[in-house]
Amino acid sequence: MSVGEAVETEPRRRPSRAIRFGLILVAVLALLFGVPWWTLIGGGNDWPTAVFVTGTVVFGVVLVSFPLLMFSGHGRNHRDLPAVIADTTLGVVWVLFVQSILGQVLALILWAFGVGDPARYRIATLVVAVVSLVLLIWGYAEARRVPRVRRVDVTLPRLGAGLDGLRLVLLTDTHYGPIERSRWSRKVTEVVNSLDADVVAHTGDIADGEVAQRRSQAAPLADIQASMARVYVTGNHEYFSGAQRWVEHMASLGWEALHNRHVEVTRDGASLVIAGVDDRTAAGSGVPGHHADHEAALEGADPSLPVLLLAHQPAQIAGAVAHGVDLQISGHTHGGQMWPFHYLVRLDQPVLQGLSRHSERTQLYTSRGTGFWGPPFRIFAPSEITLLTLHAT
Repeated sequence: MSVGEAVETEPRRRPSRAIRFGLILVAVLALLFGVPWWTLIGGGNDWPTAVFVTGTVVFGVVLVSFPLLMFSGHGRNHRDLPAVIADTTLGVVWVLFVQSILGQVLALILWAFGVGDPARYRIATLVVAVVSLVLLIWGYAEARRVPRVRRVDVTLPRLGAGLDGLRLVLLTDTHYGPIERSRWSRKVTEVVNSLDADVVAHTGDIADGEVAQRRSQAAPLADIQASMARVYVTGNHEYFSGAQRWVEHMASLGWEALHNRHVEVTRDGASLVIAGVDDRTAAGSGVPGHHADHEAALEGADPSLPVLLLAHQPAQIAGAVAHGVDLQISGHTHGGQMWPFHYLVRLDQPVLQGLSRHSERTQLYTSRGTGFWGPPFRIFAPSEITLLTLHAT
């Protein structure tokens, strides 16, 4: 292909991609908003005209406003108020969408039992509204609470006796964002410091926004205590908001930023290699020098020593297996965050949460996350501060 041909064909590709993306977006929004509208307003409810018109107008205004608010809030400028409104709207609509599907099933059951119109539709609508409201109130409280401590024992056969009982605290996906959570961050630090950790690890997605925007929320991380090491790797969200600046900021707070490198901790003659790799999206981010590189992370490490690897996504486990890692710790999935979104997460990730084995040597622990992303709700996916106690055989 000549240069002239390349120049001619490129403009034709871009509009087709934009059109395809636009059509997909319209289809998704039509489903997310259309199903709840049909269940709550349309369908067979036979509401008075004033109720029908008012409800339809409300749905229409929210539908038109939502993508504009999302773009304004999560675009390059990270405008917090539009982001909060858009994220909350997304959470509410997701819950209404899921419950509306279940409401349609309920309407069919009522029909099978002989309940006539419009009673069966109105009963289903009432159930959808009440259940959605309860889930949203509970989910909001779960998202905003200080996470519970989840205690997990992990046996690493290659771990030396001197490190038996090593206490590793895992934080991940704090997502300091448009909702100000400095007080929450301080309370998380208090919980971590009560756990008498030897090592504290943060496996990425610290924040949604630049360091300058989220500095106060991240500040309590400087006060976290660990007797051996505090270590950190980037998550995918750092690559939307200044990854290198977050690496440098974490270093300024006293954390070891494991940017494709490792440190070694030793106690009573036993040593553990703690390595970290960049997120798997780093290579395509355009940030110079950022990409997941297991070989670089382990370069110079004694191959006879056990290896603990920080990698943001469970999907990075294949690299850990290939390089003989003993335990990878990850986050990213949020445990699905809002049921039943976890079914979609499993399409992209090998594990949703918890401890899993992926080879004779390599295990993976996946946290449900310490904070929340976007919608301020957690439904059937509680947050966690994880205390992993490592045992030798």
